Amino acid sequence: MKGVTVASASTLEKDLGVVGKNNVEASAKIGAAIAERAKKAGVEECYFDRGGFLFHGKIKALADAAREGGLKF
Repeated sequence: MKGVTVASASTLEKDLGVVGKNNVEASAKIGAAIAERAKKAGVEECYFDRGGFLFHGKIKALADAAREGGLKF
């Protein structure tokens, strides 16, 4: 395990069409974008570090969207 970033996404990216930058819908769009980009980079399995935050709300929405996009963690 090298610990390098191979895919990322942000609410600051205009092409994702994120309207509200701090809500559950934005988190879901980010999760889907990360999954798509990771799969293009050849990643199918990853480690999800929630940074000590509870697994609900925005964190859960991001993780669920990434799983729906095909990532396994």
